[in-house]
Amino acid sequence: MADENDDDEVRLPGLPPNTKNYMTPACYRRLLDEREHLVNVERPEVVNVVSWAASNGDRSENGDYLYGKRRLREIDRRIRFLNKRIESAEVVDPDSRPPTDKIFFGATVLYCDQKGEEHKIRIVGIDEADANHGDVSWISPIARVFLKAREGDEVKLPTPATVTHPAGVETLEILEVTYTSRQPR
Repeated sequence: MADENDDDEVRLPGLPPNTKNYMTPACYRRLLDEREHLVNVERPEVVNVVSWAASNGDRSENGDYLYGKRRLREIDRRIRFLNKRIESAEVVDPDSRPPTDKIFFGATVLYCDQKGEEHKIRIVGIDEADANHGDVSWISPIARVFLKAREGDEVKLPTPATVTHPAGVETLEILEVTYTSRQPR
């Protein structure tokens, strides 16, 4: 019997209504590989453990059985989540974009902030966003102000209030726009 909350984690978090789930080919491949591993390796292993534990008799205090059943629910929930993500995917290959200085999904953007500091981000799908490596979701505030701007443009980024600074607007200058499937790390 499935938990009542199983479907809560299957929803596609973070996507605005009626938008596509853009992702790079590398992200799409990663999701496919994870699903394949769960279906063909991890789930069968856990099913074997649960079957063995069930054959030992009393299930109410059988840790292998109880943990295995819980793990099966987690795996099945993750598989459902991955299926929904994969079904809704709109794969966009940055390498296939004709040369342009206009910012779209997959662009790597070098920009300068008001302090004169340079930063580099790559605009990617929500499933591959990783701020530690400069990969930002295409629906993030910074990506949304950059989209459709061009090299040399200045864009205004609304900034939230913090303990040390009031809310405001930061001006960012776009220095360079490139399209590659991977950002050097």
